[in-house]
Amino acid sequence: MGNTFGHLFRITTFGESHGGGVGVIIDGCPPRLSLDISEIQQELDRRRPGQSKITTPRKESDTCEILSGVFEGQTLGTPIMIMVKNKDTRPQDYDEMAKKYRPSHADATYDAKYGIRNWQGGGRSSARETIGRVAAGAIAKKILKQVANVEIIGYVTRIKDLEAAIDPATVTLEQVESNIVRCPHPDRAQQMIQLIEDIRDQGDSIGGVVECVVRNAPTGLGSPVFDKLEADLAKAVMSLPASKGFEIGSGFAGTLLTGSQHNDEFYIDDTGAVRTLSNRSGGVQGGISNGELIILRVAFKPTATIRKEQKTVTREGEETTLAAKGRHDPCVLPRAVPMVEAMVALVLCDHLLRHHGQCRTLNPED
Repeated sequence: MGNTFGHLFRITTFGESHGGGVGVIIDGCPPRLSLDISEIQQELDRRRPGQSKITTPRKESDTCEILSGVFEGQTLGTPIMIMVKNKDTRPQDYDEMAKKYRPSHADATYDAKYGIRNWQGGGRSSARETIGRVAAGAIAKKILKQVANVEIIGYVTRIKDLEAAIDPATVTLEQVESNIVRCPHPDRAQQMIQLIEDIRDQGDSIGGVVECVVRNAPTGLGSPVFDKLEADLAKAVMSLPASKGFEIGSGFAGTLLTGSQHNDEFYIDDTGAVRTLSNRSGGVQGGISNGELIILRVAFKPTATIRKEQKTVTREGEETTLAAKGRHDPCVLPRAVPMVEAMVALVLCDHLLRHHGQCRTLNPED
């Protein structure tokens, strides 16, 4: 229940943090898409643990296997199954958490709902579940790139109170990947890295904001009322572990403006296309993409599992304390970047297929 996302491009993730492995089944991928496993692995390498001194020290290569749906380097149009086996598991690190609930984690709510939970690393509530999302997102990105030259770039703009001003129109993947915190502002990035290290040494954690820009998104993606593009994007990124806030375009800052200040006035460009002079809408109007840059932001809370002692309760209802063991990110933001990109890609790919199915069947030239 709740493990499947999407309509025409549909994914189902599976597996637990310290079980045999995790992965995804992708249904609805168009046939004859050229696909090499290295393209998926590249995205998983950006997400994997142990990649730098400011991430969890858990050592996993996250090597993926394609078990179905691809033949001789091309997709078949049948379900694609991708599997990543868990290697560096230490379930014994969580023995104490079998009985004690971690504050602000999913332990207590999972017990309340199901009456049972996998306490080894959090099971399905672990961010390790996102391996399947990132793997599927790699395929969605390739479809979007091939069909419409869509480019999706995520990056860190804030860690705690350290903020960087980034231009979404010009930021590059190379700039994002040039440092371990994935902030394309070199000076601010070094300050962020130092702050994360300091917080980690204190046994604590911090949060921040990931921004994501989509370039060359086709006009017409999204549907009115319940399937608005920004609504589906919000659900997608808010389903990520530790996400606590979403905004698109002007977001909450737009509430400080008047209508005349906020409206994106129209003009006709040199090609005859309808464009906007500003982009406070963030590339979406009336729930439908308008061809401008789609710009969204996701707020992530501090990692819930920390080494500092905190008050909690046991499964038996007794008050106690807990200083959690195990290996955890002091800040989820650097590894959240490819996760955000993946979820945005999944939404756009799904809406692209839906738009073609509804609006281009009778008018394929549109």
